[in-house]
Amino acid sequence: MTELAQFKCAACRGGEPTVTEAEIAELHPQVPDWQIVTREGIPHLERIFKFRNFIEAVAFTNKVALIAEKEDHHPLIVTEWGRVSVQWWTHKIKGLHRNDFIMAAKTDGLM
Repeated sequence: MTELAQFKCAACRGGEPTVTEAEIAELHPQVPDWQIVTREGIPHLERIFKFRNFIEAVAFTNKVALIAEKEDHHPLIVTEWGRVSVQWWTHKIKGLHRNDFIMAAKTDGLM
């Protein structure tokens, strides 16, 4: 687990700035398995996790849901047979926030 996973999410209000390119350069290497993808003009952190079957995929989905609820920061999760796609971004600011990188690291820690 990376050091980033030790942090808690800070409350994010609308109007806060998204992370800068310099902040991305610092934070992204701490969650190297995550891709930065753009969906509808909004950057997201995305990672696809592979599992042996549907039950393992659902169990992982439930673990992600628990940490999301605890941190009050919720991802897009798509659960399929043997695969779970997780996307983190901050809806209120329509982009990436430090919280998204924290949650990506926490998600990695579930593996």
